[in-house]
Parts: sequence; structure tokens; C-alpha cells
Amino acid sequence: MAAENIQVVVLAVIIGTLAAIVYSLRILVLMERRVARIDENLLAITRRIAAEEIKIEAEERKIERAFSRRKKRR
Repeated sequence: MAAENIQVVVLAVIIGTLAAIVYSLRILVLMERRVARIDENLLAITRRIAAEEIKIEAEERKIERAFSRRKKRR
């Protein structure tokens, strides 16, 4: 009788441990997906900033050329 109770307790502990492992893996997968989404958003933001930076640099070169032409005329 006592041996059966011990077996039931051990089996319950094993099943509980397995359930905890499966739940933890599920949470890890969800977290990994979130991190991947954050990475994608950061890449998109970085691309937009780089594109804006290129536009700004082109505008600066245009302005510098306009100023250098004015100085040559004087």
C-alpha cells in the first residue's frame, strides 16, 4: 500500500516536471518571436534613418555647391 502511494507521488512529480518543462519551452518560443519582431522593427527604423541621412547629405552637398559658386563670383 505504501509503495503504491510512493509510486503515485513519484509519477505526479515526474508529470509535473515535464509539464513545467513544456510550459517553459512555450514561453521561450514566444519570447524568441517577440525578440525577432523587435529586431525586424529596429532594422526597418534603421533603414528609414539611413535613407533620411542620405537625403540630408545630398541636400547639404547641394547647399555647399551653391555657396561655393557664390564665393567664386565675388
